[in-house]
Amino acid sequence: MRHPTCLGIALTLALATAGCSTAAGGGSRADAEPGARAVSVTSCGRQLSLTAPPRRTVALDQASTETLLELGLQDRMAGTANLKTKIPAPYEAAYAKVPVIAPKIATAEQLRAATPDFVVAGSADLYTADRAGTREELEALKVPTFVSAVDCPGRNPAGATPFELLFSDYANLGELFGVRERAERLVADQRAAVAKAGENAAKTPRDADRPSVVYLYSVFNGMPYVAGGSGLPSEMSRIVGARNAFDDVGEDWPEVTWEEVARRDPDFIVIGDLSERGRPGDSAAEKRAAMTGHPVISKLAAVRDGRILEVPGIELDPSVRSVHALGLLADGMKDLGHVR
Repeated sequence: MRHPTCLGIALTLALATAGCSTAAGGGSRADAEPGARAVSVTSCGRQLSLTAPPRRTVALDQASTETLLELGLQDRMAGTANLKTKIPAPYEAAYAKVPVIAPKIATAEQLRAATPDFVVAGSADLYTADRAGTREELEALKVPTFVSAVDCPGRNPAGATPFELLFSDYANLGELFGVRERAERLVADQRAAVAKAGENAAKTPRDADRPSVVYLYSVFNGMPYVAGGSGLPSEMSRIVGARNAFDDVGEDWPEVTWEEVARRDPDFIVIGDLSERGRPGDSAAEKRAAMTGHPVISKLAAVRDGRILEVPGIELDPSVRSVHALGLLADGMKDLGHVR
C-alpha cells in the first residue's frame, strides 16, 4: 500500500484467533499437500503457471511475509525484506528461519542474490526498475511474480471488498504452493472474524447517522495523514457500522490539514500506532500529543472526551493481521457506546 514518508481501552496485543494459526508448526508444515500438480492462477493481470510449488520464494514486504508464514511456508522462503514493525510472537520462530535480504525495500541486486524462483509483494510499486525490478524484467529471468489483488485496481471484480480480495490472495497462494486446504481454513477463519465484527452493524442507524471516525495514520512535519476512501479503513468502518469521515477523498492515506479534521468533527478517532517504525510522529503518544496540543483539534469533543481508540498501524493496511484491527475497532465502538 502507498503511505506517507482515548478512552484508555485496554487493547490486547495478541492476534485474533482468525490469524496466526499455522505458523508455529515447524518445517513439516511447509511440505506440499499430497497430489501437488501444475497450477495456474491470475495475479494482477498476469497468468502464473507453475509446474511445481515454489521452493525459494522471496517476500518483498511484511504483509506478504506474514501471509506466507501463516500458511506455514517458511521452509520455502529464500528471503524477506521491508520489515516495518516487530514480527508478532506467533510468527517469531518461523520468521527466524527466513533470511533477511534487505531491512528496507529490496533492490534488484539484493533480490537476485537470493536466487528466488518466485516473488510475492503486497504492493505493485515494489516492482519498479529502481526497486526489485519490474515484473517484466523478472519474468525474463523466468521468475514469476505475485501481487496482492488488493493493490490491483481496475483488474478486480466490480464491488469486491478488500477482505474478499485478501481471501482471494490466500486461495491463489494455496493453489500455487500446494497448500489448498490450509488456505481454505485461513479464509474460513477470517471470514468468520469479519462476520463477527459486523454482528452489530445492522443495529446502527441509517448511513447518514452512523458515527463518523477519523483514522490518524501518521503525523509528518506537523501534518496529519488520515485514511481516505480507497483504503481498508473505509471498508472496516462499513463492516462495524461506522462512517469514515474522509470517504470522499480518493486516496489510501492522504495528507490533510488539522483544520479539515476539525471541520469534519468525528465522533471518535482511531490512532494507528507505528511506534516500532520509529519515524517522527509515528507513535500513538506523539499523535495524542499533537492533537491535545493543537489549539483547534484539542477542542473537538472526541479529543476532549477521550473518544480515541488505538490499533497497530500496520494492521490498517490489508494483511493477514487486518481482522485483528477490525475486531479491536468493533470492540472499541461498543465500549464507546456506539453499538447497542
